[in-house]
Amino acid sequence: MKTRQLIYIILLLALGSSCKKVLDRTPQDAITDLNFWSSVDNLKLFCNNFYSRLSVPGSTSDNQSDNAIPNSPNSFLYSQTVVPASGGGWAYGDWSYIKNANYFLARYQQVMDDPALINRYVGEIKFFRAYEYFNKVKAFGDVPWINKDLNINDSAFLYKTRTPRQTVIDSVIADLNFAAANLPVPASTELGRLNKYAAFQMLARVALYQGTWMKYRNISGWQNYLTAAVNAAKQVMQSGLYSIPRPAALYYYKNGDLVDAKTGTYATRDYPLYYREQFITEDLTGNKECVMPKIYVVNVLTSGLSRSVNEANVGVSKDLIEDFLCDDGLPIALSPRYKGDDSASIEFQNRDPRLRNMIDNRFLPNNMNNNSLVSNYLSPVASSTPTGYMASKFRSPITKQNEANQTTYDMFVFRYAEVLLTYAEALAELGTISQTDLDNSINLLRARLDEPSLPGGIMPRLTLNPPADPNATTIAGKSRYGYAVSPLIYEIRRERRIELAFEGFRWDDIVRWNAGKLIENPKTVYGIVASQNVRNEYNSYYNSNVFTGVNLTTINDWDGKSKQVIAPYTIPMRVWNDKLYLNPIPTDQINLGKGSLTQNPGWQ
Repeated sequence: MKTRQLIYIILLLALGSSCKKVLDRTPQDAITDLNFWSSVDNLKLFCNNFYSRLSVPGSTSDNQSDNAIPNSPNSFLYSQTVVPASGGGWAYGDWSYIKNANYFLARYQQVMDDPALINRYVGEIKFFRAYEYFNKVKAFGDVPWINKDLNINDSAFLYKTRTPRQTVIDSVIADLNFAAANLPVPASTELGRLNKYAAFQMLARVALYQGTWMKYRNISGWQNYLTAAVNAAKQVMQSGLYSIPRPAALYYYKNGDLVDAKTGTYATRDYPLYYREQFITEDLTGNKECVMPKIYVVNVLTSGLSRSVNEANVGVSKDLIEDFLCDDGLPIALSPRYKGDDSASIEFQNRDPRLRNMIDNRFLPNNMNNNSLVSNYLSPVASSTPTGYMASKFRSPITKQNEANQTTYDMFVFRYAEVLLTYAEALAELGTISQTDLDNSINLLRARLDEPSLPGGIMPRLTLNPPADPNATTIAGKSRYGYAVSPLIYEIRRERRIELAFEGFRWDDIVRWNAGKLIENPKTVYGIVASQNVRNEYNSYYNSNVFTGVNLTTINDWDGKSKQVIAPYTIPMRVWNDKLYLNPIPTDQINLGKGSLTQNPGWQ
């Protein structure tokens, strides 16, 4: 059992700030604005309320992207979303944490104590204000930047026009710089609490987003943000605290290996799961890849993550499956080791090990039976898995973890792999990346995958001059991104897609790259090949006609072959509209703004 100190989320009562003079006495039996701002402990207490806002991956994190296919079409990507009358992420409550942060920043000076201790919690609050504003910018673009505690008389701020996104991002970066300068190193703070390097990682994320957003929209000044991303990533990399580990097999392997009955292959011996085990490890607090964890403890704080993986009614797209390299480091269109997809049992062979680490297959245990590991020889083709490919990255085989809301393994809030990917991408976009930079970033991720089952025992490393992937164009012959990129940037983007799949990054990446055209590729909503050979495999394994009632379509594939594939939806293919790069502002908020708010492009 884990014995660690948790950050308990405590909801504070609103503190009044307009008492009349006759009431300006400190109450002896209540917390008010008159007695709260008296100690550093109370500053910490105030900060605790914000920790619930930090997101962690979930079973549906990539549903709005080209990675995953929900059982029902995503209405936003199919341009079926209409301007909401209210809510929509811009309602009063959606700004409450920004309001609370400003409330804190207007009052913390009343505390008399060591300035370093005080600034630690000021740093936390500025981090959270930056976090909230970054999410607002991603959703809406220009948003009003408000950095003061408002009251009903502040009409100039209450009806403030939208601040240009670049100005808001500059303010976000300023907050994060303050946080990084004043937050303690991990060894000097509680487990699960913000630290200096979490702030640097967040700063790198923001700067990479803004820099690439600007570059791929031809806005000058993008280099400054990408340089800031590189520098922030370096702070984390040069701290010496983090690395990309290869965890030992989890304890449930002690009772025996998972054996593929058809081949006699021992999965845990011949096909280790170094990558996947990072995401189902009970305790991440000592993990060198974890810059900051969210800590779960039995009977205190648990989640439903492991169980929800198999109940999310989400399939993985064939487009993502085909983006995994072969184990010789070449894309499937170039590699002689690619065995094709005319059999569900061979499609995963000779591929980047992360494929069998995160997509359900016969080498990936997802349950236990009498202390023996159990896997699916063939993934189901059903409403639970509408494409025949099931994402299992966060699925633990341990029975207790799969009970309703009883998942207790920790989750990454900030993972070091993202830092390395940010560093490589920013340098590549700046045009200054070297082979040493690749070796110190992306190639560290590939080194984790080295194992005896690979040719030569290693996953080939990325070089500055990788071969161009013929699949950089879609099956319709169009550039995937809607524009050309160099083979190196294409491979760095591929590495990011694979390494961070299902962790909630993919939609943000599509948006910042100005790459909405990606969702027009038909394979982003297609599933497994439904050849006669595949049907025979499934019908034999499940002892029934699995494909009865399953919608199929025929494509002319990149290899020139005509293939039938699962097509979960019968509606027309997705067509990109640039308005989808931003969300609409609700009608009631535009009306309340009295002319100060304008609608986002395309949503008028």
